[in-house]
Amino acid sequence: MEINTFEKMQKKAAKKSRGDFLRLGLSLVFMAIVLLATWNKIPGNPFLAVAAVFGAYMAMNIGANDVANNVGPAVGSRALSMMGAILIAAVFESAGALIAGADVTGTIKKGIIDPTAFAHPEYFVWAMTAALLAAALWLNLATWLKAPVSTTHSIVGGVMGGGIAAAGSFAIVSWGTMGKIAASWVISPILGGAIAAGFLYAIKKTILFQKDTKAAAMRLVPLYVAVMGWAFVTYLILKGMKHLFKLPFPVAAGIGLLGAVAIFFAVKAVIRKHADSLSDERESVNRLFTIPLIFAAALLSFAHGANDVANAVGPLAGIYDALAHNTVSTKAAIPVWVMLIGAVGISLGLALYGPKLIKTVGSEITELDQVRAFSIALAAAITVIIASQLGLPVSSTHIALGGVFGVGFLREWLDRTQRLDYRIEEEKEKLEKLKASLEAQRKELADLEAKEEKTQADYERIVNLFNQVETLEKEVKKESKVLKNVYKTKYVQRSALKKIVAAWIITVPAAAAVSAIIFYIIKGAML
Repeated sequence: MEINTFEKMQKKAAKKSRGDFLRLGLSLVFMAIVLLATWNKIPGNPFLAVAAVFGAYMAMNIGANDVANNVGPAVGSRALSMMGAILIAAVFESAGALIAGADVTGTIKKGIIDPTAFAHPEYFVWAMTAALLAAALWLNLATWLKAPVSTTHSIVGGVMGGGIAAAGSFAIVSWGTMGKIAASWVISPILGGAIAAGFLYAIKKTILFQKDTKAAAMRLVPLYVAVMGWAFVTYLILKGMKHLFKLPFPVAAGIGLLGAVAIFFAVKAVIRKHADSLSDERESVNRLFTIPLIFAAALLSFAHGANDVANAVGPLAGIYDALAHNTVSTKAAIPVWVMLIGAVGISLGLALYGPKLIKTVGSEITELDQVRAFSIALAAAITVIIASQLGLPVSSTHIALGGVFGVGFLREWLDRTQRLDYRIEEEKEKLEKLKASLEAQRKELADLEAKEEKTQADYERIVNLFNQVETLEKEVKKESKVLKNVYKTKYVQRSALKKIVAAWIITVPAAAAVSAIIFYIIKGAML
């Protein structure tokens, strides 16, 4: 039996090793292709090719870590299979990057450092190269640790560290901008969590907790899906398409409202058509949110590809511009080949290494179903809309994770305040009976031990009482623990919460420190 178990373990380990080598091999092939394709982009200066490889590495790490936030809830709720989620995300991430990605990007992410502070263009090139590699290394480590972190914050930290090292001064950093970025560590998850929990609570109160769940679902699901339609059309116009055209919020919201009206009547007609297959069961209601979740995953991926591809290609475009023109510009055109590196790299990283983080977001923090995942996806779009109108700095990663934590903590609160009251009273009553019995046994034992003349029956009774008291003490201890666990029913994995929050806090300083070290290594090698 033990030999068979050992053989199975060996086969499983060998299969995993083959998979790891295959993924590593494909990653190296992609980076080698990028190296060869960019070697002579600037004749006599192969440094661009090195930077391009780091850009490709960064793009793959964005795909491995960041994209999980877009599709993780849909996979965790089983609205999408892992393979389906990867295919949808890869297609729409690439489409977002290539169709709606910026033609021109800021060479220095978020304007956190002053480009005029660089004494020589080559210092800028080395700093941006160091930033790319440092951010990619940090993302790689975070993915290995199964900690979803902000790729934007990673590259911000990398740029800050490389810039400080290049200028030799902390004054190069716009600390006001950094303060806003730090504020997003708190603002993003709280906003995302509150909105996701709010929508989940509303769905529970108006549909799931109603006596006639089917009738409530037929009446209100079209409305909730229409709200999602409004949010995503508006979100897509404001964020996903902002590089193609810019519309003011009232116009974008108006177009979103028209889309929402059309979606409301379309969903209402579909639900009415399939009314016979609906029931009062929660699973029946969950199925109504499956298709909206698939669309949400696709649209979130498109918007992410359009915006966050700049985390990989922005510094690379800046490096190319500086090497080609021997000057540092605040804005640089993005060549098609640079955008291709970003788009293909994100898709490849997602396909090869994304499943680990997709599982973490989708199922290892809290249990998700379609209703909960719907609330998280809706919160992601609405939070970005609200934050953009109020000028608040937010992170899409932190918003999505905040939504996951929000629905988990809401479940804990609801169970404690509504559904477990009867069990708490039951366990309390059981514990009180055990304590009363224990006290009675202890009193009888004390009385017998105090008795001066004891009979053989008394001694036998004392022995029995000792055993009974010992047993009752164990039962009381066990029941106290049960009652404590009832009070502290946990639907959110605290270990995951602590690990992710810690990773969020150290992302910027960790990437900055690594970037500074890499800059000095590059400088030492080049001078």
